[in-house]
Amino acid sequence: MEPSTNSARLRRMTETAQAGQLQLETHASPPLLQISGDWTLAHFANLQRQIAQLDEQHQPAERFDFSQLGALDTAGASLLADLLGSGGLQRLDEVAASLPPERRALLRAVGTSITQCRLHEKAPPASNALVDLLERIGRAMQTVWKNLVGLFGFIGLTLESLLRCALRPRRWRPTALAAHMEQTGLDAVPIVALLTFMVGAVVAFLGATVLNKFGAAIYTVDLVGFSFLREFGVLLTAILLAGRTASAFTAQIGSMKSNQEIDAIRALGLDPMELLVLPRVLALLLTLPMLTFLAMLCGIVGGGTVCALTLDITPRMFVVMLQNDIPVQHFLVGMVKAPIFAFIIAVIGCLEGFRVSGSAQSVGEHTTSSVVQSIFVVILLDAIAALFFMEMGW
Repeated sequence: MEPSTNSARLRRMTETAQAGQLQLETHASPPLLQISGDWTLAHFANLQRQIAQLDEQHQPAERFDFSQLGALDTAGASLLADLLGSGGLQRLDEVAASLPPERRALLRAVGTSITQCRLHEKAPPASNALVDLLERIGRAMQTVWKNLVGLFGFIGLTLESLLRCALRPRRWRPTALAAHMEQTGLDAVPIVALLTFMVGAVVAFLGATVLNKFGAAIYTVDLVGFSFLREFGVLLTAILLAGRTASAFTAQIGSMKSNQEIDAIRALGLDPMELLVLPRVLALLLTLPMLTFLAMLCGIVGGGTVCALTLDITPRMFVVMLQNDIPVQHFLVGMVKAPIFAFIIAVIGCLEGFRVSGSAQSVGEHTTSSVVQSIFVVILLDAIAALFFMEMGW
């Protein structure tokens, strides 16, 4: 019997429910707006039409009668909040004194939410190509500045951790250092040697082709020696490791960050800087100068091979000319830049790994960013160093 009783009760409630009504009594002074019936979502469209008709009469009501108001939900409360306006909502206790406190609280909450939403709504600005261009430039400069500040901060943190661990030999991690040296140095030997040998051959071939027109083909030896000892040896090696090693550092640390392994390291009381960053930085500081020396040798060998095949310069004559014409300072100029490039590449790779947010897409984005930043900074520092050494006469 209970289900049939509930059905009958619902039927009676449906039959007695009345749609919301608006009636403006203009003969009253001031005009009175009578609000009756149910102001619910079921009657929302009908109530909107009535409000639109009332607005067309251009006779605003100054008093409101809520004594015959039936059911009320948030949809009807939003319509009533529009009718009352901001002034009516502020004087709600006076305007709607006949309403129960809970309904006045509902009207006040809905009206406040509508007002806040309208304040946050802004008209889209007119499209302007120049403004859009300046905006993109400004955002790019802001991003560059943010990355630069973060890089300097991470460099300071790395140096601080390095000095702290240098005085505590028990905290050194030789196993991790050896593993990273193998990854960054030994595994990179074939690609570095092959690339620099081919570039040295190309430089010698171009030098022989151009200088032969002026009868100075013999100076191709000096061209190869100067270019690889001062610039190409260290620059090509740094760019290769920026693409190969910096990306590996970012991907490794970024994957650990996304898997919350770094949080686990901190939970165990360990320092991620000592455990993850310092072995990688030290490994690259040791391997990049060695790879740079190898690149210089391979580039010179490549140039000497081309000279022997195209200019009839024997290997013995090639070596003698290198000894007589090129001072050792050019070799030192190239080698002194290797540790600086190594430190920058390792720091950028580790920093971008720590910036990963947790998704696979973020790992890919920061890996790309680490390669781009490393190559850019390496070329920038090399250009600055070239100008400095030129002005110093070294």
